[in-house]
Amino acid sequence: MGLGWQELLVILVIVVLIFGGTKLAGVGRASGRAIREFKDELKGSEPAAPDAPSANLEASPTTDASDPR
Repeated sequence: MGLGWQELLVILVIVVLIFGGTKLAGVGRASGRAIREFKDELKGSEPAAPDAPSANLEASPTTDASDPR
């Protein structure tokens, strides 16, 4: 027979009343992050290291554009 939309709505209201909106938002955020990491691992991509230099480097303030090095 299955669950109808009314039953799912009642269950959702009960869950929100028990856990609260902020805790559910944190759970959703954490599960989204976990799914994203899992997909990245399946693709074989490595996340960039936080201490690695970025691709769009700006000129250092000590170099002069008129200096012909």
